[in-house]
Amino acid sequence: MSEILTTIMSKYNYWGFILLMMIGLYAMIAKKNLVKKIIGMNIFQTAIILFYVSIGAKRGATIPIISHGPDGESQMIRAAQYINPLPHVLMLTAIVVSVATLGVALALAMKIYRQYNTLEEDVINRKIRGQM
Repeated sequence: MSEILTTIMSKYNYWGFILLMMIGLYAMIAKKNLVKKIIGMNIFQTAIILFYVSIGAKRGATIPIISHGPDGESQMIRAAQYINPLPHVLMLTAIVVSVATLGVALALAMKIYRQYNTLEEDVINRKIRGQM
């Protein structure tokens, strides 16, 4: 039993990502205010980005630049010694997309507020259906 507990506790960063994802998912599903939903979406995206960056890290590894010996000949390449830069590069792109999504969503929320004078989902739905 203690081996299982030790294994679970050694992966504390994954538990943090799961917690952040669940907070974001809860905010997107349960909250009725559009800004709270948008912030929940941003928290969810951030948790996924942190997860991918963490799985791209490797202890004791170095950057993937091939060095040459003093006489100019290449050393033997061992792929296990290098960090894979692909997850980090993809997450840089995801960060840019996340910021753009947040900006567009907040701009739409402003437009909705100007038209309906509220950001509450239920009130907006009633106004659209003509009940108010």
